[in-house]
Amino acid sequence: MSAVAERFEKLTKALLELEDLPDEYVVLVEGLKDRSALGILGVQREIRTVQGAGGIFQVAEGLSREGRKAIILTDWDRTGGQISRLLKEALEANQVQYDDSIRATLSRVCRKDIKDIESLPAFYSRLATEVVRRREQ
Repeated sequence: MSAVAERFEKLTKALLELEDLPDEYVVLVEGLKDRSALGILGVQREIRTVQGAGGIFQVAEGLSREGRKAIILTDWDRTGGQISRLLKEALEANQVQYDDSIRATLSRVCRKDIKDIESLPAFYSRLATEVVRRREQ
């Protein structure tokens, strides 16, 4: 399997993992463009933005009140890392369980090419096109 095909497979698996999570999980992203990008990729589950009116702590408090769990899916640039750390602290302070393993997987798979969630649809499309092109050769 080529490196491109392997990256495409890992990216697809991470997206399917997001979609297959139990309903008690809420995906936390930075902004509206990130939410939209996941929708384009077929992720049809509850996604909340953490930048905006309420902010990180209000999101954490809301999840705690609702008895929900969180998937942290911030960008893997410096700002996304800072937001991820703040989210972890706020979620822990509110006794909300969280998982950031999908973020880590996406970071490893995409790091050399993109640094944010909103770029995922175009990156996914490029990988898919390259995989098909190589199969046809």
